[in-house]
Amino acid sequence: MKEFLVEITTTVPEGIDPAEVDRIRAAEAVRAAELVAQGHLYRLWRPVGELRSVGVWCADDETALREKVLGSLPLWPWMTAVVTPLQSHPNDPGRAS
Repeated sequence: MKEFLVEITTTVPEGIDPAEVDRIRAAEAVRAAELVAQGHLYRLWRPVGELRSVGVWCADDETALREKVLGSLPLWPWMTAVVTPLQSHPNDPGRAS
């Protein structure tokens, strides 16, 4: 699988019942755990003071990432994503020798 840096911003539409938002966020946590177990979600961060996420995600290609992986997230209809394909760097300290 290929690695992608994904920046996600979630914007909840006005007028959505807060209980519904809580329900969807709980489903999001469950789905994220499933994607970790499947090897699609490798790391996820939230920049300090910001309401967005930055993560390393894995998929066969960008289409599969958007349609099958990110598209399976319960919050996806409220998300915008910037996807950057990654490649190994020769000086990566985590690179296998």
